Amino acid sequence: MHFEPPLEPATLIKRYKRFLTDIQLPDGSERTIHCANTGAMTGCATPGNTVWYSTSDNAKRKYPNSWEISETDKGHRICVNTARANQLAVEAIENGTIVELLGYNALRTEVKYGSENSRIDILLEDNEKPPCYIEVKSVTLLDDQQMSTKQQLSTKQQASTEGQGFFPDAVTTRGQKHLRELTEMVESGSRAVLLFTVLHSGIEKVSAAHHIDAKYSLLLKQAQDAGVEVLCYKAELSSTQIQLKQAVEFINS
Repeated sequence: MHFEPPLEPATLIKRYKRFLTDIQLPDGSERTIHCANTGAMTGCATPGNTVWYSTSDNAKRKYPNSWEISETDKGHRICVNTARANQLAVEAIENGTIVELLGYNALRTEVKYGSENSRIDILLEDNEKPPCYIEVKSVTLLDDQQMSTKQQLSTKQQASTEGQGFFPDAVTTRGQKHLRELTEMVESGSRAVLLFTVLHSGIEKVSAAHHIDAKYSLLLKQAQDAGVEVLCYKAELSSTQIQLKQAVEFINS
């Protein structure tokens, strides 16, 4: 995914009303831009962070600028535009980056499925194999300390928690529903995949956030036991493009 024109930098003042963000431009002026993220955005929206924003050529938009990437004081870059995860997943499937999903001759998006009135993010189909239902989730929560105990850790243990990403960053009843429906697809003879798109440059591995949503964590373990596959692919983020590039480990803790 390429940004044309390239993203521009600003300083985050505050995020509010779910969809709006105030920023300060390099010349000192202030502007309100759109934020396509209704989630908690834990660790992604600290005032003073660098905001990288895009500009739409749609003259009808009230707020022509959109917040795409947050850059933290540690230098980590995080894609905060939730619309990008599915786009990046489709792109990575079509260009062969996600090798586990090669070999299908048709790709559709937002297809109705399941018994709980949902739409699957991506459906892969082929005449020679069962359909593959793919639910895409964006991972942006980095928490190096959560895997630690209250006891002092050894250097080796500390190293093992570095780069630890979690999903979800808030309780997600919608995500729980998707896990039930993916399990249903496997039980009906189809293939089902939960694809975590890692959109945080500091995350090197992913786990379910039991400490945030214990029910989601339990349902994910049950889904895996039933045959739902879990894939994690990490993106490279810059002011000119975002692309899923490499697989990272999923740790079912």
